[in-house]
Amino acid sequence: MIRTLATLLAALAVAISTNARDARAFDEFQLWPTVAPGEPENAPKPTYEVWKPEKKTSDACLVVAPGGGYYVLAYPHEGELIAKYFNSKGVTVVILKYRVPRREGIPKHTAAWQDAQRMVRVVRSRAKEWDIDPNKIGFMGFSAGGHLTLMTATTSQTPAYEPVDEIDKLPCNVNFAVPVYPAYVLEDGADCENVNKGNDSKLVGDFAFDEKTPPMCMIHGDDDQYSPMGSVQVYAKLRKMKIPAEIHVFARTGHGFGGSPTDNHVGNWLDRVYYWMQKLDF
Repeated sequence: MIRTLATLLAALAVAISTNARDARAFDEFQLWPTVAPGEPENAPKPTYEVWKPEKKTSDACLVVAPGGGYYVLAYPHEGELIAKYFNSKGVTVVILKYRVPRREGIPKHTAAWQDAQRMVRVVRSRAKEWDIDPNKIGFMGFSAGGHLTLMTATTSQTPAYEPVDEIDKLPCNVNFAVPVYPAYVLEDGADCENVNKGNDSKLVGDFAFDEKTPPMCMIHGDDDQYSPMGSVQVYAKLRKMKIPAEIHVFARTGHGFGGSPTDNHVGNWLDRVYYWMQKLDF
């Protein structure tokens, strides 16, 4: 009985210690100095979490945008797990808790896009403080966050909001991008699941593919209801623009596999992204 109690107490101590470490794994900050653009004074404020690795091996910083259809944020498996993975590789991660749900009267992604452009500028403004390279800022997003990643990567020369302070004088282009099973990429499924599997559909008009569009690594499942043909078309567009790109489409794989590392088939997708970052010196 005494040994059992001691074992339970020891396990409890480990659990408390682990929870304490997790609680200190990141710092959280408000994204905007006051209210976000177009928001009422009492609106909840978007925030971001800064996850720093115990042993830093890279001077890149990866901004992560969870999915959720622009209605909610799928934080645990498309935010926290992703941050922990890249921290284990020595990479600094910022999780962007952009505004949801969709705002009435404006396109579904507008508020989130404003937050994303602001987030990149904030990261650039804190580069020296965080010991990162302001020219090695990446953006990774999932599902709706994948759409947001493409918005951020391809339209940085299109202002999403009016400047609010000195930080907004900094550029908001990212240096690499990782859209993961992005939704709403094709006209067939511009605001919903694809009806005709996206095989003969064009890209939506949201993306500018401007002169600051960076290298990308696309991740998608072949059985995704948000067709992988969206990622294929983005890849083809980048290839024509002579922008380095990589694409992984996993057979018999659906939507939302996120940070799950247990599947022997798709479970190493994060490794594919990390090795791609290394190949491009990020």
